[in-house]
Amino acid sequence: MSETSAEGAVTTATGDTAPLPQPGDVLRAVATYLRHAYGAATPPAAVRSRVEALRASAGGDFYGNTAFERPPAPKDGATTPPRLAVRLGNRFYPHMKLSIDPRPDGRGYLFRADTHDRHVQPPPHSKEYAAFCELMENNQKLAAAIEAAWAEEQLPTFKTFLRDDLARRAKTRE
Repeated sequence: MSETSAEGAVTTATGDTAPLPQPGDVLRAVATYLRHAYGAATPPAAVRSRVEALRASAGGDFYGNTAFERPPAPKDGATTPPRLAVRLGNRFYPHMKLSIDPRPDGRGYLFRADTHDRHVQPPPHSKEYAAFCELMENNQKLAAAIEAAWAEEQLPTFKTFLRDDLARRAKTRE
């Protein structure tokens, strides 16, 4: 089992710690996400409520906020750093999320725009199939745009992690 501290670190049962992003960085990531997901439109009330709850808790128990969705604990008792997500949706699909995922090396976290549309799909012969495929394509383009904007703002993403890791490995070979 892992515990999240108010200070923004995760301590696993083995005693390892991984720093979570600072609340200010999460709020910047949220603002960028919303700009891309909704443009000039006002997000739905449920999204505005989640964002306001995050802003209100930025000086306190930020990661204890109920706006964060957490996956259920593994049944086998394994200790893995938690993934956190905030359901922010977009203009066309309410289930897309901002996800805070552990880095592959365990030394922190990355931001990811989770399209959250791959777990169900209508059968290819159904009349909804083409529209759903279009939705998935639009969600993927939106996710890529959000993550590119995060990278430009120096917020960590999987692509920036890979770029930095490859640069570090190339440097150690020299």
